[in-house]
Amino acid sequence: MVTPMTSDGSIDFEAAQRLAKRLVADGADGLVVNGTTGESPVTHMEEKVELVKAVKEVVDVPIISGAGSNDTIHTVRMVEQTQEAGADAVLVVAPYYSRPSQNGVYQHYAAVDASADKPIIIYDVPSRTGLHLELSTYRRLANLDHVAAVKDATGDVAGAIRKRMETGLTWYSGDDGLFLPYLSVGAVGVISVIAHAAAGPMHELADAFDRGDIHIAQRLAVQLAPLVEALNGNGFQAVMAKAALKVRGVLDNTTMRLPNVGPSPEELFRAEQGMREAKVL
Repeated sequence: MVTPMTSDGSIDFEAAQRLAKRLVADGADGLVVNGTTGESPVTHMEEKVELVKAVKEVVDVPIISGAGSNDTIHTVRMVEQTQEAGADAVLVVAPYYSRPSQNGVYQHYAAVDASADKPIIIYDVPSRTGLHLELSTYRRLANLDHVAAVKDATGDVAGAIRKRMETGLTWYSGDDGLFLPYLSVGAVGVISVIAHAAAGPMHELADAFDRGDIHIAQRLAVQLAPLVEALNGNGFQAVMAKAALKVRGVLDNTTMRLPNVGPSPEELFRAEQGMREAKVL
């Protein structure tokens, strides 16, 4: 979920509550706050805690809080405080930029696990972290008490089969465009950007797959492809998610904190066109 802000860059908690209720009404089964799409690199600890509390007050679905950093001690603090604020689970990205060894990655998550009492979702996104998690590391991580699931943004659908089977972890697609392929190898859902505009069709796609109506699932995946490209194709997912919400009339203000810049007229047009082509507007 994006983090709504006022024109001066302050977090608009009332708008966040309205947005959370709207997304759940649209069909979202749960919400991730304080993730990359929520501008987590530029929001501060107190704000993350207050955002969890604010959203938790108004919706009755699981609230997952992003709580990852390349600083293990800081990550542990975020995990502890967002859990205390009411998060039902935490999404912890692999430590980025530092490029630690595989044992370093394990020790990072082990320290987080020791401070956790809620489920931990590993966020594996090598395009952003510069880090590849090996199968042997996944096996070790799966033995930690609170590690329960993976948000897989590796694009490696074939690799997910073995990782999931050998660890028993719950698998989520971290890529909107690979939602259906990941379902086909045992994933249970998607942690999504385009659900800001298409939670209903995404839910229908999953339901169709679960019923065995593969052709319906395929049709929906193809229908949503223009929206996937519109919101993800330029790599500015947080910007484009706010653009989509503005086009929908759900979000009045698209202010973002630097280094992100709110959507331009061209980006608003791109979002609108993608939504129209995907038949969600």
